[in-house]
Parts: sequence; structure tokens; C-alpha cells
Amino acid sequence: MKIMHWIAVVAFAALVPLGASAQTVLDSPELYPGEKALYDEALKEGIAVSFDTGPTWANWAAEFRAFQARYPGMQLAYNDLGSAATVVALDKARNRPQADTAYYFAGSAIDAVAKGVVAPFKPVNFEKLPDVFRHPEGEWFTIHTLTIAFIVNANLVKNVPQSWEDLLKPEYKNQIVYLDPRSTGVGQVLAFAANFGNGGDMNNVQPGIEYLGRLHKAGNVLRVVGTTPYAQFVKGEIPIWISYENDGLKAKYTDGLGDAVAVVIPKEASAAAPYAISLVKNGPNPNAGKLWLNFIMTNEGQGIFAEGFVRPSVPGVSLPASVVEKLPAAPQVRPLDVQAAAAKKAEIDVGWAKVAVGQ
Repeated sequence: MKIMHWIAVVAFAALVPLGASAQTVLDSPELYPGEKALYDEALKEGIAVSFDTGPTWANWAAEFRAFQARYPGMQLAYNDLGSAATVVALDKARNRPQADTAYYFAGSAIDAVAKGVVAPFKPVNFEKLPDVFRHPEGEWFTIHTLTIAFIVNANLVKNVPQSWEDLLKPEYKNQIVYLDPRSTGVGQVLAFAANFGNGGDMNNVQPGIEYLGRLHKAGNVLRVVGTTPYAQFVKGEIPIWISYENDGLKAKYTDGLGDAVAVVIPKEASAAAPYAISLVKNGPNPNAGKLWLNFIMTNEGQGIFAEGFVRPSVPGVSLPASVVEKLPAAPQVRPLDVQAAAAKKAEIDVGWAKVAVGQ
């Protein structure tokens, strides 16, 4: 299959407003030591092929524009395959790789390492990442996270819950919707968030299973779904949705619901799901790939993710003023160790089915 059947190549210059005065790498200080030298090498290749970075997800479109503005003459090509499909594509093309970088949920990154289709690369700010958010040699590293939160329709819910304990109250009977932990990544992360909030850890998931059982026994769960019910929430059909924080912030600030939406990270604890990226082994444009990976890990690139309502992975990054209040500090959020989580999936699946649906 030819590469042009797989990817979209965007003329990013057309996306930058005419007269834009953004500084380029040629007329501004380096974002990191060696940036200009790497740009010179990348320019000889001219393009970076970035798998699974669909422009409507995690603010990738803004990352594309900023990269183009910073590096004149560079192009980006992308596709939007999905995490698991990206690993399959890399594996099928291992003898003639088509991608330079690959983005996915970190669980899929571990699969990519196991298949030997990614290469070690330690980008800017790599050493600042928590150990569970990176491969020791840089074969994958986390670039942003998604945090489990309560997304509440304040027009339907009088008292906005602030904690896992609150959700058990009788006033929330038939009001809660969440995704099935057996079949969805969000549901799995939610199970760990509930587990952390009820005294569990990566080695002991029973508190989370038992908590979800109590939630069902109380009659507070309206339904469990297999696909994201975002449209139903926006239509006002769901009082309380337990999902990723960015879903609620998107509904609140992008899709016009405003004060009708409350986004709450439960006060006991929550879980941050890592989304990672890798340099592809023997990719066609290795220097362009490295330039792209470095850029999204700089303070500037991390801030652009925040503007898309996903939390930067690099600790201590200053958030843009436009999102500081929208993404308040949440020290109760714990990083999810996806390798340990994978080892517990079967236990969660069986335990949850028993307490939630009686199977």
C-alpha cells in the first residue's frame, strides 16, 4: 500500500493566518540546545509522517500549525487509525516503514515495543517524566494524560458530587452513566480511579471493584455503555457521566454548555491515563521525526496540549493563561502504570461483571 493511501498531507501554511508574525527557529532563541542543527538535518528530509494524530483529538491541529510556523519548509503528514490499529500498521510495514512517529494509548505503546517496531529516543524533558510514563530507553514516552472526572449536568443535578463517597448518596439514584471496563479503555481507567479513591493501588484492585458494586447496589447507575455517550450528555440526557475530564471541558467551553456543566476530579483520588508517542524504527525521515517529537515535548508544545483540555505530561510546565483556571492543580491524581494495569485487566473484568451485572 502506498503511503498516500494511508495519510493526509496538509498544507499547513494555509492554516496560518496571513500576516502572522510567529517567530521561527531562524529568528528566535532555541527552545532547546541543538534545535537549529536538528532543523537543518530535518529540512533535508522535508516531512515527518505522524501516525494516529487525528487533528480533532488532543489539539493536534494546533500542534501542526505551531510546528509549521516554527520550522519553515517542513511538512507534516498524518492519519487517524486508532491506537491498536496503529501497532498493527507498524508491524505490517516493518520491512518498509511508512511512519516516522506513532501516537497511542500507552498500553499500545508497550505492544509496539514488544513487536520491535519502535526505536529509542529521549526527547526534551524526558528525564522529568514519572518512571511509569516512559520506557527506560525512550522507546515510548507520555506526552499528555487524560484524567477521570465527574461530568455533571448542573441543570439536572441540584448538588454536584465532589467525591466517590458522594456518588453513593440516595439523591443520585438512576443518574450515573459510565463506560464498560471490560470493553473500553476509559472504563478500565475509571476502575483504577475508583480503586485509588477507595484505598486500593496497582497491586490491589478489589476496593475499586467493591466500590462499583456498591454504586450499582445503591441503584445510582442509570446505565453502563460501550461507546462514548458525549452526544447524549450534550443533549441533556445524562445527569452524571464519569469519563475523561477533557470531555466535560469540551462540552463546557467548546460546545457552549457553559455553567450548565460542572467538571469535578473526585477529592479522594483519580487516575491519569498516559498517552504516548514513539519514534518508529527505521522510519523514512528520522531527523524530521525527532524534530517533531522534541517540539511537542517542549514547554510550548506541552502548553498547546493544555489548550485542548488535556493535561501536559511534563511536571511543572506553565499552562497558558487561557486554561489555568480550566485545568486547576489536582494533586490527588495518580499516574496509571499501564503495564501493571494490563496485568490486572482480567481480574477487573471478572470482578466487575460479578458485582455490576451479576455474571
